[in-house]
Amino acid sequence: MNSPSDTPSSSASDTKNAPALDVLQRVFGYGEFRTPQQSIIDCLVSGEDALVIMPTGGGKSLCYQIPALLRPGCAIVVSPLIALMQDQVEALQQLGVRAAYLNSSLSGEDAQAVERAWLGDQLDLLYVAPERLLQPRMLELLQATEPALFAIDEAHCVSQWGHDFREDYLQLSELHRRFPTVPRIALTATADTRTREEIERRLNLETAQKFYSSFDRPNICYQIALKENPRAQLLRFLQQEHPNDAGIVYCLSRKRVNETAAWLADQGFEALPYHAGLPAEERAQNQRRFLREEGVIIVATIAFGMGIDKPDVRFVAHLDLPKTVEAYYQETGRAGRDGLPANAWMVYGLQDVITLRQMLDTSQGSEEHKRREQQRLSAMLGLCEITSCRRQALLAYFDEDMPQPCGNCDACLTPVPTWDGTEAAQMALSAVYRTGQRFGVNHLIDVLRGVENDKVFQNDHHRLSTFGVGDALDTRTWRSVIRQLVARGFLTVDEARYGALRLQETAVEVLRGEIEVQLRKDPKPSASKRTTKTPLPEHVDVELWEALRDCRRELAEAQGIPPYIIFHDKTLQQICEQRPRSVDEFAAISGVGDRKCAKYAQAFLAVVEARG
Repeated sequence: MNSPSDTPSSSASDTKNAPALDVLQRVFGYGEFRTPQQSIIDCLVSGEDALVIMPTGGGKSLCYQIPALLRPGCAIVVSPLIALMQDQVEALQQLGVRAAYLNSSLSGEDAQAVERAWLGDQLDLLYVAPERLLQPRMLELLQATEPALFAIDEAHCVSQWGHDFREDYLQLSELHRRFPTVPRIALTATADTRTREEIERRLNLETAQKFYSSFDRPNICYQIALKENPRAQLLRFLQQEHPNDAGIVYCLSRKRVNETAAWLADQGFEALPYHAGLPAEERAQNQRRFLREEGVIIVATIAFGMGIDKPDVRFVAHLDLPKTVEAYYQETGRAGRDGLPANAWMVYGLQDVITLRQMLDTSQGSEEHKRREQQRLSAMLGLCEITSCRRQALLAYFDEDMPQPCGNCDACLTPVPTWDGTEAAQMALSAVYRTGQRFGVNHLIDVLRGVENDKVFQNDHHRLSTFGVGDALDTRTWRSVIRQLVARGFLTVDEARYGALRLQETAVEVLRGEIEVQLRKDPKPSASKRTTKTPLPEHVDVELWEALRDCRRELAEAQGIPPYIIFHDKTLQQICEQRPRSVDEFAAISGVGDRKCAKYAQAFLAVVEARG
């Protein structure tokens, strides 16, 4: 990290009284705000609190970074991850902004240097972990200064039953008690109504201004398929759509992470594992490589990714079903932060449903908590099983209406047909009942299809009225029927009986013929019809694009920073399209602020000139 004394300070003295739009253009290189960035910035600059729910890639950071440059004092940013702090500080320093962080990665000497810079009014933004912020010494230093504002990033961590809960976040209400006149902003990309209310209550933000942006990420194509051969399906997806792209592959267990990363490496991909069981040094090194190199795939448990600021992640793949829609939305949101085309790809199966329901049944927590989490899991399963537009269903979960289908999900691109599965559902539920609700999926399918084997004969199940009634359907179809009955809550898994299926109360309505059961016809495995091999429009000069990427990579390696901190892919794309020939033309490119123009214009202009 740059020491505070090396951090550029040219932006500090001339921004405190500048209009927000001027700072946006001059420091960050963007011509206009997105809705509702300007309103959020005005709110903080005037000294009011704000709660911001904005999708990943929506520009949340600017909402507190610009007020930090406009208000007197140093803004304190609460961030849960060391890697995120380092990433954002490096990016700000590239812009000439006086930023630093305090966390456990610093030596005592470096930490003292940061504190001296802070107390000497030489910083505009200071990133701090929540556990450090509330230490007595840190609170004393805060009392000795006048913070410009407090920004609480990843605010959903305050939700005690959320998927990213951090106990230290519960204490952050102390900031309001000790510093009642300092404006606060809490930000997250993941919050349903219940989580929003919990953030407001736990952080004392009931009177804050609320800013809720659209959750839609139109550049992401959502694709969800049934597990047939997960590795083969993943390999086909990567080879056809992302042969050289950076991406994240999520798995449920550490063992599967290790095995999948090794297997992908054997297939020729630059794949690295990431989970809490790895040595800290190896984990940090793998994350650094993912951030700083191009085309690296991280295979990870959910321990990886919160706050990852890499803009050119072209895909997020799930080999196992997430527990909640919130988790799925946040994890897939790490793709395509730059606004260019990206994929959210997932395979799931009946065993995922069974495993997650078993985990919930045996988890800690009250019965009320388990009931709510079961509801969340059911919503996730509903998203998988739906036959209409997935984006409409995803947005509806966050109380957002999308009148028309999106046209950019698998359900829209390749509609799934349905069939009247009422009779098949009745057969399956009857088989569960007549076998005593003591058996798992495979045995029930054998009974339905009339398979004569030892287990069937030992239990006298060949004498049942349901024996062989379903021989017209193959095993694959019966697995689909049972999976969908479990997903819809007509059946549940009995943990005490090693995966035995049991009837739920609602199954009675199906058995009586009181409700009709429409089931999806699972498509047979096939190659995807959609590809996003490159985020570039067809008219862009690919050779110039690659030359600009090489230039960016060399500049980044010389400074020990990720390439995207110099310029995002979107900026390089504009350079390709506009082919600037002068410094003034280069300065007009989106994402090129004053400092970056002065630092990098000549290098990139030379590349454009060399390509004619």
